[in-house]
Amino acid sequence: MKKLIIAFGLFLSTAFILDAQEVKPLTTSTNGPEISFTELVHDYGNVKLNGDGTCEFEFTNTGNEPLILSRPKSSCGCTVPTWPNQPILPGEKEKIKVTYNTSKAGAFNKTITVTSNAKVNNNIVLRIKGTVVAPTEEALPLKKNDLAPATK
Repeated sequence: MKKLIIAFGLFLSTAFILDAQEVKPLTTSTNGPEISFTELVHDYGNVKLNGDGTCEFEFTNTGNEPLILSRPKSSCGCTVPTWPNQPILPGEKEKIKVTYNTSKAGAFNKTITVTSNAKVNNNIVLRIKGTVVAPTEEALPLKKNDLAPATK
């Protein structure tokens, strides 16, 4: 009986000790890198055939740890991104340069997926759009002699 009372007392004291411990709620850590772009879409408007197809997307590491970009991937080979290879420290601004090949006339709408070690937005899709226009050929005025049918 004495052993039963001691065991019961030990059980109650353990229960009180465990109850007294504060349980912290599970929260997400606020530490880590974070990426913030000034714009996600660049509209070229009308670009001349074989014209300048380069634009830049500026971003900032708004986190508190270094940001590292993985290889950005474009939706096709006509769009080539260039990015910083070194870690971007907290508060630093950098740019991703995108070059679109303007050798074909017509509308375009391409994407570049940027993957990083950011805590929240680790995959961001950038978009470029516009229309490549061929230059209009100027026609020379014809003389009246040029309009007459040729005779032999």
